[in-house]
Amino acid sequence: MNRYSIPFNKPCLAGQEFCFLRQSVQSGQISGDGAFTRRCHELLEKDLGVKKALLTTSCTHALEMAALLLEIQPGDEIIVPSFTFVSTINAFVLRGAKPVFADIRPDTLNLDETQLADLITPKTRAVVVVHYTGVGCEMDAILPLARARGIAVIEDNAHGLFGKYRGQWLGTFGCLATQSFHETKNFTCGEGGALLINETQYIERAEILREKGTNRSKFFRGQVDKYSWVDIGSSYLPSDILAAFLFAQLEQREAIQAKRKAIWEYYKAHLTDWAASVGARLPFVPDHCEQTWHMFYLLMPSLEARQALIAFLKERGIMSVFHYLPLHLSTMGRRFGGKPGDCPVTEDVSDCLLRLPFYNSLADSELAVVVEAVRAFH
Repeated sequence: MNRYSIPFNKPCLAGQEFCFLRQSVQSGQISGDGAFTRRCHELLEKDLGVKKALLTTSCTHALEMAALLLEIQPGDEIIVPSFTFVSTINAFVLRGAKPVFADIRPDTLNLDETQLADLITPKTRAVVVVHYTGVGCEMDAILPLARARGIAVIEDNAHGLFGKYRGQWLGTFGCLATQSFHETKNFTCGEGGALLINETQYIERAEILREKGTNRSKFFRGQVDKYSWVDIGSSYLPSDILAAFLFAQLEQREAIQAKRKAIWEYYKAHLTDWAASVGARLPFVPDHCEQTWHMFYLLMPSLEARQALIAFLKERGIMSVFHYLPLHLSTMGRRFGGKPGDCPVTEDVSDCLLRLPFYNSLADSELAVVVEAVRAFH
């Protein structure tokens, strides 16, 4: 039994999930690339204007597909923020690449673009940017630098679906981008992801990699009379049952985003003066970014203050959590040469950041309870 009266996250229904699940089962095809998978693809392609969208079993697998499409080899270097989830770099390390950890900006907590030039070497093959909390990285600075050196840019857009940077959709800047539909995301099917392809040269091979290295997609389109093994690959297709659940969520994307915006703005309106009084910071969103209302965090003045607030809220039945630990200081990160002091902003933020409860069905009464509890902490 959950000991928290207000959890950090809660799975939420948006509309026709059960209806679409029933339709998927009744269709006679619940394996990958069924009718609801195609509907998700079409929605993402139309709304975002990407060349191709392919659902995957997770954002992790979408990142692995990106590494395969770029033909990452042992010895290649991949620049990645240290403040991110392990999947962001694991996909490339699996291919033999060496991670080069970048620090983050102290305001948006995104990759610090001013450090990028100094991290690039002749071995750099890609930069993986992470749009933290759905606030866009400074792509105006990152893209020209990468393109001038022939370096691919991959967007880990797990937090950023339907966010914008200078009026352009996140996920449409790099040659490839990845999405997450994990249960903690704005739109979910429990576990799931997507690969967004912005350059046509990758589409045909992406379909093959996703179908276990076969040209099965061509077969079902009638382009070949039989399909066979033509490349490396794996099984990256989610069940159409998951796609049915996801499509119901995506269908309600405007309502979901409006609800999350209201939650985010409630937190900000009621915690701004409290934060100033205790020396904490609230999320920063530049004017040229349209965020996705993915989470609301507090940056406490110290690790001790952060831990004390987590414990304080727990006593009141409210679950709050920290976020990423610095990758460069992890067991694997140290194997690649990471050491304390390499990414000082990341190290400080990781100690001080606390995430408040945030889910689509969070009621106004629950919000009021959370805010009252936080404001009681000094």
